[in-house]
Amino acid sequence: MKTSNPGIRNIAIIAHVDHGKTTLVDAMLNQSGIFRENEEHVERVMDSNELERERGITILAKITGIRYQGVKINIVDTPGHSDFGGEVERALKIVDGVMLLVDASEGPLPQTRYVLSKALEAKLPPIVVINKIDRADARVEEVLNEIYDLFIDLDAHEDQLDFPVLYTISKTGVAKKTMADPSTTLRPLFDAILQHIPPPVGDPEGVTQMLIANLDYSDYLGRLGIGRMVNGTLRYGDTVAIAKRDGSLHTTRITKLYSFEGLKRVDETTGVPGDILAIAGVEGITIGETVTNAETPEPLPPIHIDEPTIAMAFTINTGPFSGREGQWVTSRNLRERLEKELLTNVSIRVEELGHDTFKVMGRGELQLAILIEMMRREGYELMVGKPEILTRSLNGKMQEPVELLVIDCPEAFLGVVIEKLGQRKGKIVKMINHGSGRVRLDFHVPSRGLIGLRSEILTDTRGTALMNALFHGYIDWQGEIPTRPTGSLVADRPGKATGHAIFNLQERGEIFVKPGDEVYEGMLVGENAREKDLDVNIVKEKKLTNMRASTADEAIRLVPPRVLNLEQAIEFIREDEYVEVTPASIRLRKKVLKANQR
Repeated sequence: MKTSNPGIRNIAIIAHVDHGKTTLVDAMLNQSGIFRENEEHVERVMDSNELERERGITILAKITGIRYQGVKINIVDTPGHSDFGGEVERALKIVDGVMLLVDASEGPLPQTRYVLSKALEAKLPPIVVINKIDRADARVEEVLNEIYDLFIDLDAHEDQLDFPVLYTISKTGVAKKTMADPSTTLRPLFDAILQHIPPPVGDPEGVTQMLIANLDYSDYLGRLGIGRMVNGTLRYGDTVAIAKRDGSLHTTRITKLYSFEGLKRVDETTGVPGDILAIAGVEGITIGETVTNAETPEPLPPIHIDEPTIAMAFTINTGPFSGREGQWVTSRNLRERLEKELLTNVSIRVEELGHDTFKVMGRGELQLAILIEMMRREGYELMVGKPEILTRSLNGKMQEPVELLVIDCPEAFLGVVIEKLGQRKGKIVKMINHGSGRVRLDFHVPSRGLIGLRSEILTDTRGTALMNALFHGYIDWQGEIPTRPTGSLVADRPGKATGHAIFNLQERGEIFVKPGDEVYEGMLVGENAREKDLDVNIVKEKKLTNMRASTADEAIRLVPPRVLNLEQAIEFIREDEYVEVTPASIRLRKKVLKANQR
């Protein structure tokens, strides 16, 4: 007998990057009295990972619980980048409704569209929240109309179009039902959640079914499976079966049961339908599997995750400086680390290519760059190759992934942007001019054409363009796309770079190293202004003779070097080059170091 459980509401917050999801969750936690008077409050408390705090983006979906008027509200904070789409798809499986957050000035952006389409497919009722209404350039009415257009565009059901709208300022924790509402707290938002999000439905007497949608790891308890009770009742100490993806069953005993209250895990003894719980004692469980009765198993359908579109080769560092800066340098260390990543990250795949090389496949450049950045912070040394696109063949024709790219730029740079994308086989789909001096352009571009595009567009538009891309589907192979038009300056001998040598090489191109940096043969020390590679001696010292040249007293002027960060380095390299990544530095090198063998 299916009954609803009125004491619980499960909701996911979805939005584009930087529209204020995590800040809103902060305000909800503060106002629900989760923090005691004497506890310190942390800004953006849900972004617990060091990289998330640094970049100000959410990477992993996180769960928190608050209580309001005797009802427990479980909130899932999701990422806004489509590179982490795998996280969002899973979060939507365990909730009964979504809160769609839109910036009052920027309006709905492509990521909003992506996540909303997934929520509507899952038939989840939405609450629309227009955030940052205190912005000077807020255009609340227009944004609301754009949201209605988006819902209709995505074939929303009539019931889904009847959504409540709230106006919020998440920084100060204010929610209003209308713009004129004098409210100073988030109470209207809490009321709307209780009123419009349906309570979870399930049969507490039926066969136990719990869908695992996320994983965590604890040093004391091993792997934790986080998921939602769909049917049945789960008790601490029960013996259960885990229905694997391949159809086999694995019996185990639940050694811990937690629920989420604020930022803490709270011990529970029983779980009923609608509860979002973490369970321990489940070694080897992965995402999308079902925890069910050992005697009468009834698995749920597994979660489907979108295919990866981009691949990179990860290999051990074989350069002359290997092992100097990192702690984990062998292929065994690398294999173990990638296997550990596969345990919690569903949207990544790894293949061994033999000879210490691994092919790592993911959703986008950002996702792989974040993985490399996390590894280097943990003390790993590795080399990565140029990103490649994963093609597929259909009826004997090669097809490649194509993306929907939205660029928002000032009118003055319109020509440059269209020209850049024309070279990269981009087709313009639509163009909107809001009359505010900025234009929004939609393109269909092959995924290959996006590698290295961001830095070029930002240079051409003096940093004013906003770019967002989203996987759109597959098209026939579009032919050659020109890569970077310049060659590299390659060091031809080991040593330390000198100011004298750099000064003489400056007019050849842009230099990446500063005087005193150690270089080795085959390392890239700059970008050549012409298309050929050039072997240069960057360690040449000034001869000290007792002859005085008439220009001897002129001080040399060095242009500051261009220091590439990880993403820029990955975008910069060609097929025959590697990025060498260590905890302390990022170097570029040729695959073959010796000049006479190239």
